[in-house]
Amino acid sequence: MPPWQRGFLVLLLAFSLLASGCATKIRSEVTSFHHWPTDVAGRRFTFVHQGDEGKSLERQSYENLVRSELLKLGLADQAPEAPSRLSVRVDYRINGRDIRVIETVLVDPWYGTPWYGPGFYNPYWGWPGYGPPYSSPMWPSMPVAREQSRRYSVFQRELRIQITDKATDTTWFEVTVKSEGEQGNLASVMPYLVQAAFKDFPGTHGVPRVIEMKFTK
Repeated sequence: MPPWQRGFLVLLLAFSLLASGCATKIRSEVTSFHHWPTDVAGRRFTFVHQGDEGKSLERQSYENLVRSELLKLGLADQAPEAPSRLSVRVDYRINGRDIRVIETVLVDPWYGTPWYGPGFYNPYWGWPGYGPPYSSPMWPSMPVAREQSRRYSVFQRELRIQITDKATDTTWFEVTVKSEGEQGNLASVMPYLVQAAFKDFPGTHGVPRVIEMKFTK
């Protein structure tokens, strides 16, 4: 195999690995504002809703993810004998848009022509180790660049969590997580958004942070 051909194949492999690596990560921008007291251990919390939101099984699933993180912080779930002091509000949304890109690809100039095929340009001809488009020593072909269009969808996911002291009507913690990617199933990415919201809690006040997490399908 000529050196230029080996270099070309290595380059294609590198681009393939890079693309697959990017596709397995959830990248989020996290911005938090907080006035978090030091004596919060044991404080009880409850989720607040508007209208019939509390009946949504999807919302309950997302709130359970948030609940798990709050319990790790030392807060306690609401109990009948002890009313909660903190109210927790969870909001989320997802929007999609279509993207069209024009990209340059390398193709075999002989593919699809009458000369490509058994009897003239047989893909099994050639020196040992060679295959299309470098099969025939009589008809060498060099890859040529062509433009092609590709369409795909990109989704903007957003999660917002607010924790408020009901006694003083003071917001203790407010965080917004924004994420963009080709995964349009909000349920599959929500665990990563919630983890990003509470990573290094409470975070730097008012300073956006970028958090990347490995995405497992």
